[in-house]
Parts: sequence; C-alpha cells; structure tokens
Amino acid sequence: MPGRLVRSQTALRVAELLGSREGRRHLSSYGWTQGMPVVMTQPLEALDDVMGLVSVHKRPVLVAMVESQTEELKFLHISEPSPVLEVVQASAPRSKIKDLFGQAEHSGMAAFRVKYWQYTALAHAVPPFDASMLGHRYATQESGSSV
Repeated sequence: MPGRLVRSQTALRVAELLGSREGRRHLSSYGWTQGMPVVMTQPLEALDDVMGLVSVHKRPVLVAMVESQTEELKFLHISEPSPVLEVVQASAPRSKIKDLFGQAEHSGMAAFRVKYWQYTALAHAVPPFDASMLGHRYATQESGSSV
C-alpha cells in the first residue's frame, strides 16, 4: 500500500507539471512529446522491473521519480534499445532505478542495458523544473497582477 501512495503522489506531481505550459515547454526541450508515456517509479524499485514497464511501450519513455530525501521530482528520458549503440554489460541484478538516475545525472547521460534487452539504451537526465515558479505565477494571476 505505501508504494501505491508514493506512485500516486508522483503521478499527481507529473500531472501538475504537464498541466502547465511552462512544464510542458521544459520537458519538451529534453525530448518529451505530447502523448509520450511516463512511467512512475520509486527510488528503490529494481531497475529490471522499471525497464520491463518501459519495454511495454516500444518507444522512448519518460521515467518519473520523487527523490526520497529532497522530495524533488526527477525525470529520465529513456531511448529505445538500439542496435547502433555499443552493447554494454547488463546492469547488476540488484540495481535500483535510483542508481540509473545517479549515473545519468552525474554525466548528463548513461548508456545501460538490462538483462533481457539485447541492445543498449540511453538514459538522459532531465534537469529539474523549478515548480515554485508555477505557484508564484498562478498566485499573481489570481490576484490580478501580471507576470
């Protein structure tokens, strides 16, 4: 049950971001397109399990996660596995999705492969969106001010 609650909170935050013009603009500058699937995850979920959900879509996907300590909403843009990329070693069996987020955030991108993929895929870290600007903008619009 706690996992379901965390996923629901992540989904609400993703919906809020995608519901704003600024949020969509931010995500689209990092590969998001209208109708792109978004997979919700938790930091300690197995990387293999999350990529199993990504595989279902057979196209690029955003993976969304709320970081445990900071409560920051984070995204990875995951490419389709591709035969044109050098095949890398499969991730360790106990790898967590937070590990892939960390690798991608460290260098901006991470090449990776999970055990049941023949080819390598790329995970691009999406820089965080400053959601406080959304609240500020909406608050000033409601009061009649323009930004």
